[in-house]
Amino acid sequence: MKKIMTGLCAIALALSSVSALADTVKIGMAIDDLRLERWQKDRDIFVNKAEELGAKVYVQSANGNEQTQISQIENMISRGVDVLVIIPYNGEVLSNVIAEAKRDGIEVLAYDRLINNADIDFYLSFDNEKVGEMQAQAMLDSKPKGNYFLMGGAPTDNNAKLFRQGQMNVLQPKIDAGDIKVVGDQWVDSWLAENALKIMENALTANNNNIDVVVASNDSTAGGAIQALDAQGLAGKVAISGQDADLAAVRRIVDGTQTMTVYKPISTLAARAAEIAVELGSNETPESNATLNNGSKDVPAWLLEPITVNKSNIKQTLVADKFHAEKDIYQ
Repeated sequence: MKKIMTGLCAIALALSSVSALADTVKIGMAIDDLRLERWQKDRDIFVNKAEELGAKVYVQSANGNEQTQISQIENMISRGVDVLVIIPYNGEVLSNVIAEAKRDGIEVLAYDRLINNADIDFYLSFDNEKVGEMQAQAMLDSKPKGNYFLMGGAPTDNNAKLFRQGQMNVLQPKIDAGDIKVVGDQWVDSWLAENALKIMENALTANNNNIDVVVASNDSTAGGAIQALDAQGLAGKVAISGQDADLAAVRRIVDGTQTMTVYKPISTLAARAAEIAVELGSNETPESNATLNNGSKDVPAWLLEPITVNKSNIKQTLVADKFHAEKDIYQ
């Protein structure tokens, strides 16, 4: 009898293990480009939190190529993931592959960039129009008059358009009043610093170095622009914005060559995304605090508040949040 009970217990434990394995939420995380420091942080925090919640995460990076990303998403669908978490390279071209995912019953979370004209289930990001307003306001506070050069992000990124919309909310009245003159407006493919460097070199040549402000939409593009400014002895003389609070950018703020950045608490974003992904994969309805129309449907969303960072509040924000160590910033 004792042997029979032992056997039954072993079978029960085995069945329990199989059931737990079957209930594990499988998440496919398709990332635009892990060459950018920003997405490396998001990945690490997201994966750690999701695994802490009992999920399994498969991560792939498209390295800034839309066809690669589509193929990677198709691969994740074939692997039988429960949830797709997508940081899109191009949020305009994924409707077909997302329709394929939906036919297989897969939930889709758009992470930090909205995917347009597609049947996505949830969107998580920051108030990106407000990010642009913060960037423009900081530039006006630094130099309320003069020649402004607008350096947008990747034209394939819906967020880049929202940043520009926010920037123009603040700048347009000053443009109309004649206080500032926009002497150039360029978008930076893939947000890459080397592309921003070339754009800034050409802009300086076209304007005989007569540029007072560069409204750069993130830290990578700001870094490329500052390289070009430095070559002309203008680094630190031209006000320039940024976003993401990359370590190199924060060091430039300390050095005085970059004016500000917008800090988006990625630890909060990525951890909340992991929770939402697990909820979606468990057939639960995540809490939302906003709704955005993506051209196909009204998408429930969770939007977080961004924070302006300049030389005066680095310790109270980035260091206090342990986003960067003080010793790494102030070398």
